[in-house]
Amino acid sequence: MDEHGGGAVKGFMHRYLEVIPQDTTVTAAAERMSARRIGCLLVESDDPKRGPFGIMTETDLVRKVLAKGLDPTVTTVDRVMVSPILTIAEDRSMLDASQLMEANHVRHLCVVEAGEIVGIMSVRDLVRSFVDAESGPVCELDKVYRPLSVLMATTFATIHSDGSLLDAAQLMSEKRIGSLLTIEAGEIVGIVTECDVVRKGLASNRDAGSTHVSAVMSSPLLSIDVNRTIRDASKAMADQGVRHLTVTENGKIVGVLSVRDLVKMVSVRDRPRFLGRA
Repeated sequence: MDEHGGGAVKGFMHRYLEVIPQDTTVTAAAERMSARRIGCLLVESDDPKRGPFGIMTETDLVRKVLAKGLDPTVTTVDRVMVSPILTIAEDRSMLDASQLMEANHVRHLCVVEAGEIVGIMSVRDLVRSFVDAESGPVCELDKVYRPLSVLMATTFATIHSDGSLLDAAQLMSEKRIGSLLTIEAGEIVGIVTECDVVRKGLASNRDAGSTHVSAVMSSPLLSIDVNRTIRDASKAMADQGVRHLTVTENGKIVGVLSVRDLVKMVSVRDRPRFLGRA
């Protein structure tokens, strides 16, 4: 394993690719994501020799479809996908992958070998590689006093549980975030994420304007004490299959931690080395 780079991309990527035709409806795509429990789909070209030419993520569905009030049952994925696809060579380091993700504000990279897409790299794969490494950025961060307090976001957006999925999608799009804490009677009672909106809302063909956030939010909250380690937080996220945790101190919520917060911090700390050899 690379002492600084966290290992090569090929050691952590997923080789199984989920590819859909470009005329697939957003609703059908959301159903596929929900069934496979994945956060992105590749979109195939009309030319079979060309291979996938676009990628569609949960973020695209929330910000480009729901937040815009488009009808997911007739909107096709070629209208909301990202193209061209952002790629990384399989022999590049995981820290190089983190730099690309952070610079482009994405959670997925397509991995290429000899010019062909052979796998997918997600932000969860990055975190897993950093946490599993015996040395490197996470080990350095764990030496910091209360590292979760350094990584977490101390300001967080909220929405009432009787707000609509349309309201939630528009707020996420406006603030360019992937989650909202939900409020009832002035108390934080849960969290609604892009994943919840797509898998529990879009995939079930719920009407975004009339469906309440309470129907798709996750409750009770998954929390971690501010004095725990980054590895503890990563394990909790992996065990529960989530990308967000609330951080508590003396039982009070003081922040929200996401997998992207960890990747961002790693990228910032590593940027001088990255730029020095770019």
